Amino acid sequence: MTEGLTVQHGAEAAGVAPRRLAFDCIAEAMRSRTALADVFEARRAGAGLSGRDEALARAIATVAFRHFGTIRHGLAARLDKGMPSDERLAIVLIVGAAQILFLDVPNHAGVDTAVRLAASDKRLRGMTGVVNAVLRRLARERDAVLAGTDALAVNTPEWLAGRWTRRYGEAPARAIAEAHARGAALDITVKDDPEGWAARLDGIALPTGSVRLLARTAVPELPGYEEGAWWVQDAAAALPARLLRVRPGERVADLCAAPGGKTAQLAQAGGRVLAVDRSQKRLRRVEDNMARLGLSVETLAADAATLDAEPFDAILLDAPCSATGTLRRHPDVAWVKREADLEGLTNLQARLLDRAAALLRPGGRLVYCTCSLEPEEGEERVAGFLAENPGFARDPIGPDEVALPDAVDASGDLRTLPSLRLGVDPEREGLDGFYAARLVRR
Repeated sequence: MTEGLTVQHGAEAAGVAPRRLAFDCIAEAMRSRTALADVFEARRAGAGLSGRDEALARAIATVAFRHFGTIRHGLAARLDKGMPSDERLAIVLIVGAAQILFLDVPNHAGVDTAVRLAASDKRLRGMTGVVNAVLRRLARERDAVLAGTDALAVNTPEWLAGRWTRRYGEAPARAIAEAHARGAALDITVKDDPEGWAARLDGIALPTGSVRLLARTAVPELPGYEEGAWWVQDAAAALPARLLRVRPGERVADLCAAPGGKTAQLAQAGGRVLAVDRSQKRLRRVEDNMARLGLSVETLAADAATLDAEPFDAILLDAPCSATGTLRRHPDVAWVKREADLEGLTNLQARLLDRAAALLRPGGRLVYCTCSLEPEEGEERVAGFLAENPGFARDPIGPDEVALPDAVDASGDLRTLPSLRLGVDPEREGLDGFYAARLVRR
């Protein structure tokens, strides 16, 4: 499977710059354990690349993380001493291998630019022969490398593979890992007429109400974007805001609001929305999105865990989490996050949930959600909250509310898995892993 990007032969000699950007972004994401998207955004301007070369750099870095385990496994088997301890050499090899194994890039372009990258580094100049030999062998044995991979055992970090196997069972865990390796289509939420927009955008209307696009076209160039008729949002991410059942005129808080997809849903439903996020920069993105969509919301840069405000009729808390449900779109999460991160995140989630509860009026509704597959950030978090707060009760979600009967558990909570079947083209299946519970203040 390729990522649909082709490099022209004539650009090979000048093709080192996008590979260097990919190299720098992978190295920085791994070093700082920062999201690849944030690293890329910070570094791309300084690279001075064309849009085409930026797209190539992003594709290389993304597929390198999407198939990180497979790439490392294939390289290690073709090196006398396994993967090199020198991180820079390892990443040069990974950048080359990502193109050879998973992108529509001529093999010699992938090899040659990797050799040039190594030659440009004083510490690696003596290793150019190794880079050349290993990547050429990888190209010759590509089919064997791909045939010998295992999405769960090889291409998933051990800590995640173990957790998912224990939580969901080996077969479901493998299906989750395979969904991550396939990547994700582009989903959008439309203001109205999903069927009509699906036809206009050459997509399909999903049973959940989202529209899944089949063509890979730059988002701002698609019909309806400039007019604010829709916004990009994974089909699973679009469910929690709908579960809040906002009525026109209600006072609604969207805590941890950026980038604003759920905020837009709440405003579109007629709520008087306060969008809260602790990052002023991220909040500006929310404001820009609302301006394009023609939706009016109030924004506030503040820490939701200490927010002081008049009571709300409804609150959506999309809490910061490990984001392990989003690996189809953000494969770097698997490799830059650690299991030890969960403790700090669950403590933050508990504080946010307690504060959200305090801001809700009697009879008000609260939807708590995370884009995580980990029970500590979902089922266990809500169970702990309800045990300590007898003034709150679960308002069970009905399977008909989400058009996904298999995604509602016995308690009435939402749990989507990346492997969940939507009944569409097999290559367009899947959605992010999400958990959501609807609570009511008695």
